[in-house]
Amino acid sequence: MILKFIKFVIVGISGLIIDFSITYLFKEIFKVNKYISNSIGFSVAVSSNYFFNRLWTFSSDNPKVLTEYASFLLISIIGLGINNLFLYLFHKKMKFYPAKLFAIIVTTIWNFLANYFITFSL
Repeated sequence: MILKFIKFVIVGISGLIIDFSITYLFKEIFKVNKYISNSIGFSVAVSSNYFFNRLWTFSSDNPKVLTEYASFLLISIIGLGINNLFLYLFHKKMKFYPAKLFAIIVTTIWNFLANYFITFSL
């Protein structure tokens, strides 16, 4: 489980780069609301994270890719709610991007455990 978590975190770093880049683009360049921008960045990162986690972290050969992706997506949507909740709570005490980083750490723990025990154990 520890090795899978390490791989999950490595994949998550690529998702973090995508997430922050997309969030920055929408928030700073397009001037979209910070929570909507956060949701867009998070959502784009989810698909790339699913692909890499399926192939590398969990080495899934489940033929029901759509079911597996739907489970991953549902867990990620719940994670998005957790992410936005903690972003809201942390943003009261610090600037937006450090708050976003802390929200991602909390969400990563949720996402790993839920995907380990649900999505990739089916």
